[in-house]
Amino acid sequence: MEFVDDGIVLSARAHGESAAIADIFTPHHGRWAGLVYGGQGRTKTPLLQPGNSVKATWKGRLDDSLGFFTLELTQARAASLMQDRLSLAALTAACAVASATLPERQAHPRVYHTLRILFDHLDDIDIWPALMARWELGLLAELGFGLTLDACAATGARENLIYVSPKSASAVSAEAGEPYKDRMLPLPAFLRVAGAEATLKDAIDGLRTTGHFIETRILHLSNQELPEARRRLFSLLIEQQ
Repeated sequence: MEFVDDGIVLSARAHGESAAIADIFTPHHGRWAGLVYGGQGRTKTPLLQPGNSVKATWKGRLDDSLGFFTLELTQARAASLMQDRLSLAALTAACAVASATLPERQAHPRVYHTLRILFDHLDDIDIWPALMARWELGLLAELGFGLTLDACAATGARENLIYVSPKSASAVSAEAGEPYKDRMLPLPAFLRVAGAEATLKDAIDGLRTTGHFIETRILHLSNQELPEARRRLFSLLIEQQ
């Protein structure tokens, strides 16, 4: 079996003395692992940095074999963001979330293309934190864990929705949620209204909510926690306020 596809490097780990196993997210074949010969070498280590875009050729003797990748670098995002600690942290965090949550060998082109949009805006701190929250919200929906944000779970009201119930993953109005506000998650307007602007605080609130559901609805199923890179990014954003 063989395929050629675009891809984003999500991670790479050492294998043997000189090779590496790369985790590549492709639009048509999903998240796919493969051996990269010489992946620990001076030439290929920079290519295998999380967030880099590649042209990936995979070959395997059987459909379910590990196989191996031949990779051609098409965009070196990690290197271009090296001087921006916050943006580099966002790049690493998004790759870690994708690697931890996406099932192997299942295509999710919408998640792939919106991840690229996020990466294309990592040079603008006024934009990318909200884009990341929207990407995570879309990731939850794509994987079957979408939030219901169009009406209050308690009253059916469609106005003044400012909370999300951590149990039902549904919106809750200010009035209905008041007695339980200490247990509610925030619902910033930009997560439910297309085109709504978002401050940094709004984006942090959005990431708090999406991070909660990524951990409790997806990762806990395999006894995982939110990736350390994602938790670190959240702390860095709070420091920026």
